[in-house]
Amino acid sequence: MGLDDLHAISGLEADLGLKGLDFNIAVTVFYVFYIVSDIPSNLLLKQWGSIWLAFLVIGFGVVSIASAFLHNMSGLLASRVFLGLFEGGTVPGLMYILSRYYRKHELAVRIGIFFGGAPSIAGAFGGLLASGLLKLPDIGSVKSWRKIFLVEGLITTILGLILLFIVPEDPSKSRMLNVAERKLALDRIDADQVIKSQGKKEKTTLPLVLRSFNTIVSSASISLLRRSAKVVPLGRGLALFLPTVIRTQGTYTTVELQLRTVPPFLAAAGWVIINAWISARLKKRFIPLLYSLPLVVIGYAIAVATRNSKARYAACFLMIMGGSVGGPMLVTWGTNNAAPDTMRAVVTAAIPGIGALGAVTSVWTYVPSDAPDYRKGNIVNLTLCSLVCVIIASTAFYIRWENKKRDRGERDYRLEGKTEEEVRNLGYRHPDFRYQI
Repeated sequence: MGLDDLHAISGLEADLGLKGLDFNIAVTVFYVFYIVSDIPSNLLLKQWGSIWLAFLVIGFGVVSIASAFLHNMSGLLASRVFLGLFEGGTVPGLMYILSRYYRKHELAVRIGIFFGGAPSIAGAFGGLLASGLLKLPDIGSVKSWRKIFLVEGLITTILGLILLFIVPEDPSKSRMLNVAERKLALDRIDADQVIKSQGKKEKTTLPLVLRSFNTIVSSASISLLRRSAKVVPLGRGLALFLPTVIRTQGTYTTVELQLRTVPPFLAAAGWVIINAWISARLKKRFIPLLYSLPLVVIGYAIAVATRNSKARYAACFLMIMGGSVGGPMLVTWGTNNAAPDTMRAVVTAAIPGIGALGAVTSVWTYVPSDAPDYRKGNIVNLTLCSLVCVIIASTAFYIRWENKKRDRGERDYRLEGKTEEEVRNLGYRHPDFRYQI
């Protein structure tokens, strides 16, 4: 349950004495620390192993528990700093671990379920869960929204403690696999690689980190930035717009309102999983993006062009369904084209990290003074989502152009005068490497 949702249904702002743009500032602080923690956290995960992910989840839970006892703006800001640091590394860490076990075409479905389907289901039922928790008996001074933080924090902390014992380690030393299974797991990953490493990780260096930000990663990051500004629970825009649209259709209790937010997210969950499967079958990432992102553009065009509540509600279906495909496809696209391992660790963090900047922009384009139409925010998203469609198409053309140059041997010069280690570290720049479209 995000801070965006909590303040809307449970009086958090009033209890903490927030005024004016205090809430926007708190959300911005969270995302700033979320973003800056992503890449360092994944590099630590690469160095220290999967146990790091368990500590992040435990930290996430402990901060959530502590948030149940906040009393003012200073405490809220402090909690947002630490929550950003812990939560920022969690999603990239999970995706990095997945990339160590699954081949390129297999990764699309797994990330689709995890980064697309699961958030959509959370968006569908998170509000209902919060409404249910609000009905629990008070626990001493823990009342109202504090119960949500306490219960969800306890659950997260317990899951983190369990992860200490069950989180899968790197396949080269996983205790879940026997020797033969570890060999098979490593051979499967090597089958997609130009340089067969058998799970050996190269030393993390600054040049390798910087080289991770190639054309494809930059395009995916910018595209996800715009997607993160608009789709809940991955962005703030629709967190404000969708409930506003539903309220114009009648007078509802909190639970009734939350129930009416469920259908768009359930539709999105089904849509993203179907498209992840299509992408895996075709071994193409850009195709689902090309026909899904225009749905978002159409949705925002409807939201800007009319005040009809039914049309706007239908537009929310298009926005959420189309946007839900963007995250998993963009992250998978970037990860498929990242090598060696250091770059894979950076890319699985950089794309969602830079993409989270979109959530920061939405904090300041969807402001209370623009309610209930949020016209300014919707116009900004309409314009930039249209731009994303152009970026995706241009990136696909670039990949095709670059692969043809490599087919003709026009990148073979990169092997000249290189030592064995330098050739191993070429990664995606190796002449035999072919980008995934």
